[in-house]
Amino acid sequence: MDKWIDINLLGKYPEATDSMIKEALDMAMEQVKNNLPEFEEHFPAANSEGNFYTPGINTDWTSGFWTGEVWLSYENAKNEKDKELFETAGKKQVDSFLERINIRHYIDHHDMGFLYIPSCVAAYSLISYENAKEAAIKAADQLCSRYRPEGKYIQAWGEMWARDNARLIIDCMLNVPLLYWASEVTKDEHYAKIAKNHILTTMKHIIRDDDSTWHTIFFDPDTGEFSHGATCQGYKDASAWARGQAWGIYGTAIAYKNTGDKEYIKYFERVSKYFLKHLPTDLCPYWDLSFGDGDENEQPRDSSSAAIAICGFLEMSKYLDEESRAYYTSAAKKIMYSLIKDYQVKDRSISNGQLLHGTYAKKTPYNTCKNSGVDECVIWGDYFFMEALTRLARDDWKMYW
Repeated sequence: MDKWIDINLLGKYPEATDSMIKEALDMAMEQVKNNLPEFEEHFPAANSEGNFYTPGINTDWTSGFWTGEVWLSYENAKNEKDKELFETAGKKQVDSFLERINIRHYIDHHDMGFLYIPSCVAAYSLISYENAKEAAIKAADQLCSRYRPEGKYIQAWGEMWARDNARLIIDCMLNVPLLYWASEVTKDEHYAKIAKNHILTTMKHIIRDDDSTWHTIFFDPDTGEFSHGATCQGYKDASAWARGQAWGIYGTAIAYKNTGDKEYIKYFERVSKYFLKHLPTDLCPYWDLSFGDGDENEQPRDSSSAAIAICGFLEMSKYLDEESRAYYTSAAKKIMYSLIKDYQVKDRSISNGQLLHGTYAKKTPYNTCKNSGVDECVIWGDYFFMEALTRLARDDWKMYW
């Protein structure tokens, strides 16, 4: 079919088996358990250094992913003792997120979903913890405060209304689900309206004619009209940053889940086809999709992009016809085979993370970032790897997003 690439030509790996997935999930949970003494009241940095995370305070945009690993471990715990262990740690961390939003520590950006969905929305959904509900609603209010009505989008970074920061980035597709959750819990449609407007604006402009995505798009600060697309973390403006494309895959799946708008299925199929078409033979993307087989001596992978994409494939497959469901589920399992076989941490002496060979940001002559977490574990990659394993192991799993 034109909307797909031939699944039989997708790399060199078979699908991950049920036993392989179960063993990998058990191993990931054991890693979380072993990390709790160091990270129960502290948080891992965004990326490892030499494949080991160091503990710090709850300050970065990435802290929620570690707490998400704890809640996934709680859900999958084999016995009551472990379940209690994970719950105790999770609640301590949720309390830290409540304190953070109350004192307004490093919250002037759009990453409220990344911070508060896998930590606090998860905790409220799983154990009805009221501190989690309070924190997540306050985070949703903070996210709404960054809405720019002249362009109908949420400003990503920088001082609000700054003329050089009239922009959104594709990552925010995973932040706006916090607003749909807030509408459901509070019965206030204001949150959902902002979420819908932001997603519509994003989808209108962020997918290019070849089905790749911009990382960031700018608007006229006065009229809100689209100005231009660019990158901050991709190789260059015209290339496809792998993690951004993966956010597009998962983001469109979640958008469909929250709205039922069939246009999002079309967007999903477009960005998914581009992602799959540009995978190397082992199915784990390079950090930018302009690179492929033969670039291994010059360019790092980004295993986190693969984990995010798997989650998107599995989420959208719930809503598709039987043939499409089988296609995306097979793609997810093939990519997962590669991650388990060649990227999962299986020895604590090598790393205290979950997934090797991630890339946070890589400097090039054409982007605005600096080298950070290149060929390291990245905490969101660890989380989405565990989420993907949980999705494959449990048909009844209810996602946090």
